[in-house]
Amino acid sequence: MIQIVTKKDYNKLLDVWVSAVEATHHFLSVKDYEFYREHVPIYFNHLDLYAYKNEKGVIKGFLGISEDNMIDMLFVHNSMRGKGIGKILMNFAIDELDARKVDVNEQNKQALEFYHHLGFEEVGRDEFDGEGLNYPIIHLEKKKE
Repeated sequence: MIQIVTKKDYNKLLDVWVSAVEATHHFLSVKDYEFYREHVPIYFNHLDLYAYKNEKGVIKGFLGISEDNMIDMLFVHNSMRGKGIGKILMNFAIDELDARKVDVNEQNKQALEFYHHLGFEEVGRDEFDGEGLNYPIIHLEKKKE
């Protein structure tokens, strides 16, 4: 079940973020990982957040959408990877929110494959991420059918 997230859930979202990033973002330096870990809760304040909760109400993944309908965050707890939660969240973003753009770290090959599998196409690339760090970003978009 997907629900809107409130500030009281930010710590749980951060737990999901940590689990996902530690499993998939091996390219991040320790210094940069710590930087993002501190800043992610700040980023939460600027996004519409939606959580996938299991039958017990535990958050297992989440989605963050910016004002311009950009998918800024999609993270699934590592213990739940490969179980369809990311696809459920993305289908919600596309079908319910008409969010069709996402940026992905170039080094995150699994995420790139996931988005390509869902029909997203590369529309651009930046040499640095949004914080100006040396992590190239691939811009992806899913065209309306």
